[in-house]
Amino acid sequence: MTDAKRTPGGVSFVRTPDARFEGLDDFAHEPRYVDVDGLRMAYVEAGPADAPPLLLLHGEPTWGYLYRRMIPILVEAGRRCVVPDLIGFGRSDKPTERSAYTYAAHVGWLQGFLDAIDLPPATLFAQDWGGLIGLRVATGSPERFDRIAIGNTGLPIGESLGPGFDFWLELSQATDFTDTGALMERAMQARELTEAEKAAYSAPFPDAAFTAGALEFPCLVPITPEHGGVQENLAAWEVLESWTKPFLTLWCPGDQVLGQLGAAFIERVPGAAGQPHQTFEPGGHFLQDDRGEDVAAALVAWLA
Repeated sequence: MTDAKRTPGGVSFVRTPDARFEGLDDFAHEPRYVDVDGLRMAYVEAGPADAPPLLLLHGEPTWGYLYRRMIPILVEAGRRCVVPDLIGFGRSDKPTERSAYTYAAHVGWLQGFLDAIDLPPATLFAQDWGGLIGLRVATGSPERFDRIAIGNTGLPIGESLGPGFDFWLELSQATDFTDTGALMERAMQARELTEAEKAAYSAPFPDAAFTAGALEFPCLVPITPEHGGVQENLAAWEVLESWTKPFLTLWCPGDQVLGQLGAAFIERVPGAAGQPHQTFEPGGHFLQDDRGEDVAAALVAWLA
């Protein structure tokens, strides 16, 4: 195990050794880093620095590597891709205590990241927890985003997301995230992962000391009135229900966890009217990997 360090605020954290990320297939981007609340947050960039920016947000238990099949297509179309690793994931620092991870903390860390890199108004694409966090940031600071696209995510307000999520919540607490590659392989529907890809998904978590964030994320989803974030998400929905900027859904309905949630955004967000929403079958929860080229092509066509 890597020895834990502490932030000036007293948060204990570990940092995945760089050697774990050497030789990644199809993801040779050099990492960059910014400081948020004493934690190092990693990200990669691809494409011209002066091109229209596209912020790509991952969720649980993945990292920026999830976008490796989409980035080349988006860059070829003239976009600047900015792909952060959420705190607790990828190359970013990982607090060792589960109590350090809250919904509000994740929102604050992403806001701090965007401030640190001074990202101009961008297009957001977000999936899974990337959506739960990204939509909160976007509705709190609408000037940050010209357009929003989401895939297989939600914005829960203290109500059940259904038996699929309940099953994942229970399973997650008995999951060995040091073998995230095996978990990802089980989730895929349209393709099989190579051994190198499975190793890359497991790379951020050398041992159990690194997995607190992955374990805590499912428990933070506000599916009861007692969860943190319910009132803030209700306020975010109020903003979305008056959101007139373009809003696109790209969805895999075969996802047994969140596949049923896409229609609510189309029905409730004014900016979703008349947009070229798409569904992809076969495809599972991690549509960026299952159907990455198709999702990227849909984004390119929409942005054009």
